[in-house]
Amino acid sequence: MNVVVCVKQIPDPADPGALNPDHTLKRDGKLILDESDSYGVEMALQLVDAAGGGEVTLVSMAPNAETAGLRTALAMGAAKAILVSDEALKGSDALGTAKVLAKAISRVDAPDLVMTATESSDGYTGTVPEQIAGLLDLPSVTFAKHIEVSDGTLKVQRQTELGYDEVTCPLPALVSVTAGVVEPRYPSFKGIMAAKSKPVDQVTVADLGLDAGEVGWGGAAQEIVSVEPAPERKAGEIIEDDGEAHHKIVEFLDGLKVL
Repeated sequence: MNVVVCVKQIPDPADPGALNPDHTLKRDGKLILDESDSYGVEMALQLVDAAGGGEVTLVSMAPNAETAGLRTALAMGAAKAILVSDEALKGSDALGTAKVLAKAISRVDAPDLVMTATESSDGYTGTVPEQIAGLLDLPSVTFAKHIEVSDGTLKVQRQTELGYDEVTCPLPALVSVTAGVVEPRYPSFKGIMAAKSKPVDQVTVADLGLDAGEVGWGGAAQEIVSVEPAPERKAGEIIEDDGEAHHKIVEFLDGLKVL
């Protein structure tokens, strides 16, 4: 079984984020594997093991030929990676990103399954997985909390507000996983050393057959016009029980229209 996992390399969330003058996130330094993508990598590795053979290929889009985050996923056990890195990609919106990733996935020979996170930790649009599925004309299952593959059929428990739906669809397919779908493994020392020699195929926009006007600022239909700090949380109201506190609580809940 061959699985492609889309992974994003992001600035370390532990460091204060910095913005460029155009309001885009600075990505000049070392980038790390997005934690939300580590669940997809682990799930893919487990599915390949359960199938008794195959491999996991990573697909990523990052500036400055950055591979630090990819090497982490390779150290977990992925076999190889495709990295799209090109100055023309700067300013790409969600759809532009999906176009790039879809073209990169198409370079992989007949994958049985494409996996993504539900959304990235630095973007939170949550639209890229569905856009990739649409561009590749693949059936898609979102918010997967449990995945099995049997006899060419994908079986998924899809998380909902009330529990989960049981969904089946034929392969190949695309599935986005939720955080906690599995417990990601820590790369071993052996895995870290092996990752240094695993192939990372670096390609450009031209290599993918895309026109520069389809991606980057030229192809973006979205624009960040301003960035403002989140408002500070106001202190809550303290109600002291003087024998009539229940009336005040009822009034408060009534004001929220929950009664």
